[in-house]
Amino acid sequence: MKSRLLAGLAAVVLAIVGAVLVVSYAQGADTRAVQNLNPVSVMVVQTAIPAGTPVAQLTAFVTAQELPGKAVSKTALKNLDGLAGKVTAVDLLPGEQLVAERLVEPEELKTSGSVEVPKGLQEVSFQLEPQRVVGGRITAGDHVGIFINLKEGGIEGKPDQQTTQLTVHKALVTAVQRAPVTTPTPQPSASGSAAPAEDTSLPVGSMIVTVAVNDVAATKIVYASNFTDVASIWLSREPLDAKDSGRPGIITRPEVYK
Repeated sequence: MKSRLLAGLAAVVLAIVGAVLVVSYAQGADTRAVQNLNPVSVMVVQTAIPAGTPVAQLTAFVTAQELPGKAVSKTALKNLDGLAGKVTAVDLLPGEQLVAERLVEPEELKTSGSVEVPKGLQEVSFQLEPQRVVGGRITAGDHVGIFINLKEGGIEGKPDQQTTQLTVHKALVTAVQRAPVTTPTPQPSASGSAAPAEDTSLPVGSMIVTVAVNDVAATKIVYASNFTDVASIWLSREPLDAKDSGRPGIITRPEVYK
């Protein structure tokens, strides 16, 4: 009887030890994986940072994080030393590596939204919600695809069909205007230092996007922006090297699943 009790206790102890070892191994797996990939410590954005934020305030919103060497940008910053006086050139999103080109002198920021309009093109503006503007992450100098959706009348002979078409390719964005973004106020941590404020918000408010296009494209954009009861606009970020497959043309409901 005594030997059975001892055997039972031994089994319980071995089970506990085994569980502890498994948990410890699992917790160290990520660390070991990173260690095997030549980790590099760089600054990573923890909470959203609006354009124009001074470097002096960035310590509350970025942290040093070890990443596999192959995943680290060549211009990623390891610290903020020697960068006093600079500001963020664009909005920075959580998870981004903080790279040198994202920090500029304040006077550069004031002119960074100025984009020269190519000869022969004209500028036209329209207002959209952030989800229609790649989450609000479009900036001056980007190129966008402009999709126009029509509730009806997009196809001759099928006036009741709802249609979508990538109508304008690679339009140059010359300006983006939006309501000011409120910077989260860092809250003191238990140790007394400022801790990054958790950013769980989504982009809010409308944005006004200005693009440089030819006269035909401008007319189509104005129509879709003006007659919002039958038409709407959606944007994609479409860099100049984006693949153009020549399809899908006009999309209707039957084509969605093809």
